[in-house]
Amino acid sequence: MRATPFTLQVPDADIEDLKARLARTRLPDQPPGPAWQSGTDLDYLRDLVGYWRDGFDWRAQEAALNAFPQFKIPLHDIDLHFIHAEGKGPNPMPLLLLHGWPGSVFEFLDILPRLTDPAAFGGDPADAFTVVAPSLPGYGLSFAPGQRRFSVQEMADCFADLMPALGYEHFGVQGGDWGGFTGSAMGLRHPERLIGLHQNLIAIRPDPTPVPDATPEEARYAEEIGVWVNEESGYTWIQATRPQTLAYGVTDSPAGLAGWIVEKFHAWTDNDGTPESAVDRDRMLANISLYWFTGAIGSSFWPYYARHRGEWPVPDGAKVTVPFGYAAFPCEIRRPPRSIAERAYTDIRRWTEMEKGGHFAAMEQPEALAGEIREFFRALR
Repeated sequence: MRATPFTLQVPDADIEDLKARLARTRLPDQPPGPAWQSGTDLDYLRDLVGYWRDGFDWRAQEAALNAFPQFKIPLHDIDLHFIHAEGKGPNPMPLLLLHGWPGSVFEFLDILPRLTDPAAFGGDPADAFTVVAPSLPGYGLSFAPGQRRFSVQEMADCFADLMPALGYEHFGVQGGDWGGFTGSAMGLRHPERLIGLHQNLIAIRPDPTPVPDATPEEARYAEEIGVWVNEESGYTWIQATRPQTLAYGVTDSPAGLAGWIVEKFHAWTDNDGTPESAVDRDRMLANISLYWFTGAIGSSFWPYYARHRGEWPVPDGAKVTVPFGYAAFPCEIRRPPRSIAERAYTDIRRWTEMEKGGHFAAMEQPEALAGEIREFFRALR
C-alpha cells in the first residue's frame, strides 16, 4: 500500500459544460414571506449563479489547493485522497484534520499554514503540526462512481489505518460536523491511537426532551434542539431516507446544487445576512464546484442514510475516554452545555466559548480555531 502524488486538473471541457448549464438555468419564483425563510433566496441565488458562470475563476482555486502536497492511497476498497502538509518546527505533531458536510478540503486552505507553520503567524514553532487532511470517503476527490459507501464508523476505521500507513502510530484528531463525529468514533473504536481529540461540533444525539432535573443551560439546549428539529432538520431527513432521489436533481443541475448547499452557508455561518460576510465567496464556490466536478454530492449523503439505519456514532451510554477539547462557536448548529457533553466525554481538558464564528469554523475563523487547536494539544505533546 503506497501513496502516490496527486494534482487536481479539471478538464477544460468540464468547466465549459458547467458554464453552459449555468447559462440555461431555470429558476422558480420567490414564495411569500421574508427572504431565506423557506429556503435559499431567489435574488441571492440568481446573482450567485451569474457570478459562478461569468466571474468565478476555478483555475485560481484549483491552484490554491494544488499548492499543498496531495496524494491518493488505495485503502478500504477506494482511492482515498488527502493533503499531507509537513510541519515546520522542532517536533511537529501529526494531526488528522477532518471536514464534514457540505464541506471539503477547500475549508482548510487558510488554516493549514497556521497549523503547519505557526511561526509565520507570530506563534511558537514548537506548536507545529504535520497535517493529514483527507477528503472523507465518498466526498470530492475520495469518490469514484460505483465505489462502496461509508458510514461514520467505517470512516473511523479507514482513517485509523491511514495514519499508520503514513508512519504515524499516534496522532491528534480535529474535526467538525461529520469530521467531529468520525473523530469521536475513532475515540471509541481506536483510543490507543489518539493523542487527543478536538472538535468544533460534538457528536451528542440532538434530543429535544430535557433531562430530569435539567439545569437552566440544559433546558435552554433542549429548547434550541426542539426549534432545530422543527425548522432546520429537513435536509437530514431527505438525505437519510431518500438520498438517491435528491441526488438526481443536484447532480444534474449546478444551480440546484448551489441552492442546496449555499442555504447551509447562510443558516450555519456567523453572518450579517449573506454568507459572504462570513466566508469568501470564491472559496465557497470552490467548495460547491468540487462537488459538481467530482459528481460526489449523492455519495456525500450516505453517512446520513447509514446513521438513520444504524447505531449513533457515540451510542447512548458510551464513553470517549481520550483527552478532549471543544471550541464552541456561537453560530454552530448545536451547542450542548458542558454538563451534557461530560456524560459521553470523560476527559475534557479544554472547553472554550468562542467570540465569533459558526459551522464552517476553519473558513470563518481560521486564526481563532488554529489557536484553540494549538492550545489544546500543547499539553499533550
